Amino acid sequence: MIGDRLPAEGGGTGVWQQIFNFHDYGELLALVHNSLLAGALLGLVGGLVGVFVIRRDLPFAVHGISELSFAGGAAALLLGLNIVAGSIVGSLLAAAAVGALGVRARDRNSAIGIIMPFGLGLGVLFLSLYKGRAANKFGILTGQIVAVDTPQMAWLLATSVVVLLALTIVWKPLTFASVDPEVAEARGVPVRALSLAFMLVLGLAVALCVQIVGALLVLSLLVTPAAAAARITAATTLLPVLSVVFALVSMEGGILLALGSSVPISPYVTTISFVVYLACRLAGARGNGQAARNRRPTQHQAVTHD
Repeated sequence: MIGDRLPAEGGGTGVWQQIFNFHDYGELLALVHNSLLAGALLGLVGGLVGVFVIRRDLPFAVHGISELSFAGGAAALLLGLNIVAGSIVGSLLAAAAVGALGVRARDRNSAIGIIMPFGLGLGVLFLSLYKGRAANKFGILTGQIVAVDTPQMAWLLATSVVVLLALTIVWKPLTFASVDPEVAEARGVPVRALSLAFMLVLGLAVALCVQIVGALLVLSLLVTPAAAAARITAATTLLPVLSVVFALVSMEGGILLALGSSVPISPYVTTISFVVYLACRLAGARGNGQAARNRRPTQHQAVTHD
């Protein structure tokens, strides 16, 4: 099975071969069509949703929702039900609770701080009661992209379509409400309804990402790519495009690297995502420095002005 290779002997060499092992890579690549498609879907969904996560300052909410998504998936695993469906139910319950209880940022963060340990505790309880394969427990926490089967793919595809359709409908007013909520509300935009609607969309997106990168590392898809894009542009059209590109690079690159290893996909996705963020941060700092130098008057201009 993919990802179950025995480590080679030889200390550091064995560890390296567990992380990067491209023996029979071509044969293995033919087995992960569903995984690559799932990665593309999650890159698209994560990149677009992440734009509003950054604009609305919701990274903490992503983490909180992922804990109840984890609890829902663990409950489904224990009961022998569909894990994706369980994750979606958990995510939507958390998102609805946060959206209903947290109108203001302070209230929202308090609600998340209450929900998050509750969800994590439930998830740990359900996993401790589960007596099946340990790999199933580990997959909920750290992801299992190489094990995407056809029924799970159908769930991922259907949920992704729902998220993308919802974003298409609310994109323009949600952008207005995210950038300037006071003015948007004064002009008749239903800011509170949009906030709750987006929380539900975020819940679905979190449930999708939990299936691939796991509950512990979902931020790498729903926060880091958009945060990286925001470091180099604030343009309304370019920001989501770059966010999607960075999310796709992280997902597809993580899948292709994880395919030749015996470790989960999540370290690869998070590492690529973090490297992209660092590169964008450095590029943004250099661009800001250059802009500041261009605005600074030269000695000749200062003398002429005086």
